[in-house]
Amino acid sequence: MMELISDAALEPIAGKVERRERLTFEDGVTLFNTRDLLTVGRLANQVREARHGDRTHFTVNRYVNHTNVCVVSCKLCAFAVRPKAEGGWTYSPDEIVAQVAPSIEHGVRELHIVGGLHPWLKFEYYTELFSKLKSAYPGVHLKALTMVEIEFLAKISKQSIRDTILALRAAGLDSCPGGGAEIFAAEIRDEICDHKMTAEQWIDIARTCHELGIKTNCTMLYGHIEKAEHRVDHILRLRALQDETHGFNCFVPLHFHKDNTVYENSVDEATSLDDLRTIAVSRLLFDNIDHIKAYWIGIGEKVAQVAQSFGADDLGGTIVDERIFRMAGAQTDATAMSRERLERLIRDAKRVPVETDSLYKPVERAA
Repeated sequence: MMELISDAALEPIAGKVERRERLTFEDGVTLFNTRDLLTVGRLANQVREARHGDRTHFTVNRYVNHTNVCVVSCKLCAFAVRPKAEGGWTYSPDEIVAQVAPSIEHGVRELHIVGGLHPWLKFEYYTELFSKLKSAYPGVHLKALTMVEIEFLAKISKQSIRDTILALRAAGLDSCPGGGAEIFAAEIRDEICDHKMTAEQWIDIARTCHELGIKTNCTMLYGHIEKAEHRVDHILRLRALQDETHGFNCFVPLHFHKDNTVYENSVDEATSLDDLRTIAVSRLLFDNIDHIKAYWIGIGEKVAQVAQSFGADDLGGTIVDERIFRMAGAQTDATAMSRERLERLIRDAKRVPVETDSLYKPVERAA
């Protein structure tokens, strides 16, 4: 339970926001703990509108989960299955090229590709997948692989992280989605994902991506066993790397869904108010990342609409065939979001929809 503080504690923070001064760790904890959520939202909206005005960004994209087979058993995960277990799937590169064809024909500009750590897929599977997708659809942006997946591919291919990224880039990798960061604090990470890489390894791989010209997003999974201090620590570590590399496109707070995980009966899931607070505090702390995403598949369409007044300037994408959040209990309809519907969600929140590519360049389409 987060300790509530008096509203007066926000006055010096409001002054810093007005003067565009960088907020501190202590400021972040205060923002998470205050009972005055509306003031936090107002401050975040002030920053959001100074950067983006009334514009809210979105992409027309499709998700590709090439496999759900994984050698890692993370307590947070409802998506993956162990090798040889019932319910696993793995698609060949040719199958994926065929699967996404209707989406490409209907205007998809980005393929978001993530999956499990499959022990029997060779590194060549990934380079073949990327090269075949690029050959079939040369104008499509491939946003693929978390830092966790890149580390795994480096191990199975016996290459350095740098050489692994270079080979993937040559095959067609354009950017990375930034998942797998979870919460960086070691004491939390040891509990929720002790088989995954350390925070320092995640940051090092993201740094290498940025050095090689591969932009990434960055994420934080909240609403499990972490506290406000852990969230702020996580955000500030990402902020420090952005100071160094300027390689993050966007920050994506991810609402933890507990269904079908070991935490199903032991934690209280984050509320909609916590979703709004996390987005708002993220906007206020990230003075060096331009975009904050309200990930509608995780928080729901209505909360995502409200989030546009709590610091978010990005509603994500059309997200065809998302499975990871759905398998953990997300209630949104992952297969039905059209571009027109997404634009309506934005307009109904009194914002102006702007379709962009994966790097936030506006996309012009015929009527």
